[in-house]
Amino acid sequence: MRHSLVIVGAGPRGTGLIQRIAANAPELYGGSGLDIHLVDPHQPGAGRIWRAAQSPLLWMNSHAEDVTMFTDETVVMEGPVREGPTLHEWAGIDARTFADRQLQGSYLRWVHERAVAELPPGVTVHHHPRRALRVAGPREGRQQVWLEGRARPLLADLVVLALGHLDAELDEQQSELAEYARAHDLVHLPPDFTADSDLSRLKAGDPVLVRGFGLAFVDLMVLLTEGRGGRYEGDTYLPSGQEPVLYVGSRRGVPYHSKIGYDWSGERPPLPRFFGPGEVDELLARPGGFDFRRDVWPLVEKELGFAHYHRLFGVHPERTAMAWADFEEKYAAGDGAEIQALVASAVPDPTDRLDLAALDHPLDGVRYGSFEELQDGLRSYVEHDLSRRHDPEHSPDLAVFLGLLSVYGQLFRLGDIGPWWHGFFSYLASGPPGPRLRQMLALSRAGVLRFLGAEMTVTAADGVFRATGATVPGASVEARALVEARLPEPTVGRARDPLLRELQADGAAETPDGLLRVDPRDGRVLDGAGRPHPRRFALGPFTEGRTAGAFTRPRTGGPAFRQNDATARAVLRFLAALTSSAAA
Repeated sequence: MRHSLVIVGAGPRGTGLIQRIAANAPELYGGSGLDIHLVDPHQPGAGRIWRAAQSPLLWMNSHAEDVTMFTDETVVMEGPVREGPTLHEWAGIDARTFADRQLQGSYLRWVHERAVAELPPGVTVHHHPRRALRVAGPREGRQQVWLEGRARPLLADLVVLALGHLDAELDEQQSELAEYARAHDLVHLPPDFTADSDLSRLKAGDPVLVRGFGLAFVDLMVLLTEGRGGRYEGDTYLPSGQEPVLYVGSRRGVPYHSKIGYDWSGERPPLPRFFGPGEVDELLARPGGFDFRRDVWPLVEKELGFAHYHRLFGVHPERTAMAWADFEEKYAAGDGAEIQALVASAVPDPTDRLDLAALDHPLDGVRYGSFEELQDGLRSYVEHDLSRRHDPEHSPDLAVFLGLLSVYGQLFRLGDIGPWWHGFFSYLASGPPGPRLRQMLALSRAGVLRFLGAEMTVTAADGVFRATGATVPGASVEARALVEARLPEPTVGRARDPLLRELQADGAAETPDGLLRVDPRDGRVLDGAGRPHPRRFALGPFTEGRTAGAFTRPRTGGPAFRQNDATARAVLRFLAALTSSAAA
């Protein structure tokens, strides 16, 4: 009997899993055949997020040279390395291009086709362009995967959920805002993938409140300006007259930091140094568990500081007041206040010191007397950020970026550590391309974009939405439209995906933040008693093993690749054992 594997989700995560199955099968699977069923309404490889049917104005937020779907020797895994081209090598474009998402989708479709072609003879891939609705079946028997519009289920020896970003039911606050909007004929666009939002409801010239200043906002900004016929001439924006006026704010009140605009040169910081596998093992071994802020964050902060000062002392010793060997010895032995005192004595210029708290709250204590003053202040902030992030004199910033990647490669082993870290990482390391921030400045000067500042709050009263914040005390802005510019939180309990809801009802466990609990060793789904399901696996942002993305920068260890390899090997071992037991 041919064995069967169902993979729900055929985007980059599902593709990455097929890659690792192809790489590991010669060693681990000698069965008579295998049917792999890919279930996804969208085209394999690109999936929903990277589909061809979206605006060509939408870019990736990484240079083409920094995007790969292939493993290298830096990925810590049991399986063999299978190298391949980065996006820029495959597409033949400049390495520092910010490619559009349609091109990335083409790359992902090619990667998928190559992965399928590399599968051993006898392994066949079937694509089902439908949604999966439910998984049923006993723990020790074949699973049944029910598909939308199909009378009979797919039978599977194993099921892997490789779902990406999912739609979600509204939380209590969003439900109240949506109900108020319906009752008062207002426009409320809840958290969503921006390319799927109905932006036609936002009318020309109307004020629109936007809560969220990350990458979802950048997409919104592009679609409502260039997407409506506006254009740029140098640093000037020429409106089409079809744009609404966007009033944007957030908790921090500033956009994500610009992508760094120069290349690394010289010696890299030797990472991990203070937060590596040994430290993670010690945290996981604690009988009483660990607290992120108390136990993990000090290690992360020390690791990032080490990366920063290693670069500063190595490349700019004239900006320091101590020999590196002395500094490193005292830094390694110190904690908290000791390190702060050490840095104050060894690094004279405060702008050369790493202050993560100040980076996370750039407008803390900053107050303006009017919204007009705030516009000037925020434009100066963005201009300074652009200048610094494109100046190699500040290359310790790039060292911190490398530190963030190293830290992320360790943190995923700890499971669900709460949402704050992921937002902080994105804010520092995964911000928009520099040209997008320059466009933001042009839109601000043109009056199409207005800044609201930090600690933005929105209330619904008197038939309108009203926004206030901490940066301009006492001031407010009213509008009849509100956009929540962010993706929905990836929680199982509020996911609109019926498959996850059924899985929850069937006893799959969740973390306190609502993520699906999985075995960190191979991605098997856990039940309430902590038992791994022998035939069900899950990978992706809705699990406690979520990583920064399904693809990564070359030579950075690729946590998602590591997970894909572990799951692929567990799948193949299980199927090989079935073959052996059947033969016996």
